[in-house]
Amino acid sequence: MNPLNTLNDAGVSIWLDDLSRERLVSGSLADLVARDRVVGVTTNPTIFAKAITSGDAYDEQIRDLAARGVGVGEALRALTTTDVRWACDVLRPVYDVTDGVDGRVSIEVDPRLAHDTEATIAEARALWWLVDRPNLFVKIPAARQGLQAIAACLAEGISINVTLIFSLARYDEVVDAFLDGMERARDAGRELSGIGSVASFFVSRVDAEADARLDKIGTAQAVELRGRLAIANARLAYQHYERVLSSPRWHALRGAGAHPQRPLWASTSVKDPAYPDTRYVTELVAPGVVNTMPEATLRAVADHGRIPVDSVRAHYDDAEQVLAGLRAVGVDYGDLVQTLEDEGVSKFDASWEQLSEQLAETLRRCPATREGN
Repeated sequence: MNPLNTLNDAGVSIWLDDLSRERLVSGSLADLVARDRVVGVTTNPTIFAKAITSGDAYDEQIRDLAARGVGVGEALRALTTTDVRWACDVLRPVYDVTDGVDGRVSIEVDPRLAHDTEATIAEARALWWLVDRPNLFVKIPAARQGLQAIAACLAEGISINVTLIFSLARYDEVVDAFLDGMERARDAGRELSGIGSVASFFVSRVDAEADARLDKIGTAQAVELRGRLAIANARLAYQHYERVLSSPRWHALRGAGAHPQRPLWASTSVKDPAYPDTRYVTELVAPGVVNTMPEATLRAVADHGRIPVDSVRAHYDDAEQVLAGLRAVGVDYGDLVQTLEDEGVSKFDASWEQLSEQLAETLRRCPATREGN
């Protein structure tokens, strides 16, 4: 049986962690939806930076934007929202048949706004209006300042993908923001079934940072813990998710028509080639989760993935032991996950800044601009 079918049958929604104009024009995304069980798409500033600066797929739209004298910020919104709107239309049949659970496409707010609550809310509203599709997810980083924005946007009926989650404590705060926002939406009389949310827990980056710290310690006990934190961390996040599903607050929202905020495993391509290329998929199989993969990881799973029925819920005690082991050898979990959160925002910020600079130069040099002058 196709491993992707087995993964889907185990309750894992398969999303693609990539989008480009070329993929849309060629029909590649539509083929993945039709043939490879892909039921969602995620994007981020780094993905768009690579897409827009590669090839000529965006040239015509950029010339039009230049001819109109559009500034770089609005030009970026136009380019990215065009791709996301198009992808939403490709995924719309999935959205309809799954009652809004899948068929979602994510677009991220400008990462430079991550520490400004009001600006994040305003940007999320703008993206929601610009894309104008019910199967959109607006991505908001899980920095502390983003928590109020997450709740506020959900309360207004904007579906949210909470991104860059590394910490179990932060995940608890994200869940509380989700419940708060949905309760406010319910109290305002909104239809909850149309408001969606996922909580994107990053995986491989956790091992990359933990392994570097363990290598510096260098003891036999430290070496034994290499490559174990990311999966343990995600498994404990799922345990937190199960607790939420049994809570009175969630039961009340479910009775009002709400869908749960599903855990989403992000950053699932391995960073260390010594590890199996499917490990962040096969080791995190559980019902009701999303795994968003780059196409290379998707192909690896389809080719040689060995999919268990469930590789999460029987391993909570072992996951706790991994965290205890890290503390014992001197790895500060709190510092590690905060470092990853700060770096995650900074990396997306840098990608957006670089793309903005490149696009500004392209707009300046565009023939349409020169002719207009």
